[in-house]
Amino acid sequence: MSETENFLAQGFNERKSQRDTVAETKVVPMLTTRRIGPINWIGLRTLYVKEVRRFLKVYSQTILAPAVTTLIFMTIFALALGGAVRTIGDVPFMIFLAPGLVMMAIVQNSFANTSSTIMIGKVQGCIVDVLMPPLSPSELTLAFAMGGVSRGVLVAIVTATAMSVYVPLAIYDYAALIFYALAASMMLSLMGLIAGIWAEKFDSMAAVTNFMITPLAFLSGTFYSVERLPEPWFTVSQINPFFYMIDGFRYAFIGRADGSLLIGILILTISNALLWFTVRRMFVNGYKLKE
Repeated sequence: MSETENFLAQGFNERKSQRDTVAETKVVPMLTTRRIGPINWIGLRTLYVKEVRRFLKVYSQTILAPAVTTLIFMTIFALALGGAVRTIGDVPFMIFLAPGLVMMAIVQNSFANTSSTIMIGKVQGCIVDVLMPPLSPSELTLAFAMGGVSRGVLVAIVTATAMSVYVPLAIYDYAALIFYALAASMMLSLMGLIAGIWAEKFDSMAAVTNFMITPLAFLSGTFYSVERLPEPWFTVSQINPFFYMIDGFRYAFIGRADGSLLIGILILTISNALLWFTVRRMFVNGYKLKE
């Protein structure tokens, strides 16, 4: 090898050695523990988004199907029972009926969303995936409940929009509309969490739906005015949270209520607070979740 080739080879080896030395001496960033703070906003948002995407992925079953079912109810009352010409007081029956049907859809779908997500997680053994992350019981309760609220409200919007093609719906009180829609969907979402945690199999869940949620949704003034109820059932209806959900939501459209709006707000607020505390305690104790 000539002197020139030796010089070039030596220079190449020196440059390569320098590059290797620089690469070896690069500072590697140190891994540090992320401070979460009082609220784990990232975890809370992640769980909520997961719940929303879960029901949006099968929107034909979770959003469109309830809207179609509600429209079928409205069609039956309009055609088979002569609802198109009946009135409740001075309110056309179809305008009286429509808000009740929308609230019925909110009730059923908010409950179904939270109860199914907990029940499926328990049956498939993946409930641990949401219990292990650094999420507090309050954060778990909020994320799951808001997932149910989102589904209930979305179903209500789709259903009311479809109904407005056939029934002239006009909003009388926007504040009442927002409060009763959110309070009702939150209440049923929390009830769904309780039922999902308590139930050990789908048969138990079906029993809660068939013998509690559906009868209360149907028999709390959805299709009629409770003023027509005889005693003692009229008095019983005055302490029924489902009645106040339906009555207040209907008031938002027709400007007329069978019960006291103030008492309804109070009962729904207290009911949601008690249900929230119950769900939170279940997560704290791991009731039927850590067995």
